[in-house]
Amino acid sequence: QVQLVESGGGLVQAGGSLRLSCAASGRTYSSSAMGWFRQAPGNEREVVASISWSGGTTYYSDSVKGRFTISRDNVKNTLYLQMNSLKPEDTAVYYCALRRRNDLEATMTSTEYIYWGQGTQVTVSS
Repeated sequence: QVQLVESGGGLVQAGGSLRLSCAASGRTYSSSAMGWFRQAPGNEREVVASISWSGGTTYYSDSVKGRFTISRDNVKNTLYLQMNSLKPEDTAVYYCALRRRNDLEATMTSTEYIYWGQGTQVTVSS
């Protein structure tokens, strides 16, 4: 069974930075692409970034491009999201997600992800 646990969320002022982590357990981690998603109150869940299993391919939504960086450490079984120049509109619950085993390619399509974490709250004050 795969388990994903996010951490690193919190309250930060606009312009600040946070680094989210997602610790994965289960043997499918290193053989699958992963992604970060977020959901603000009253809004639908949206994709933030995705990364291939090797880490060589990354994609970002236009709203975070140039400010956020997704990365992964397959030895530590951990996914990261470095968030810089944070804005109040980045406030949301952030979720990490994992594709099925051997689905190696990064994708921004949420339905391609079958394992999800519980989420971590990020609040950016103005």
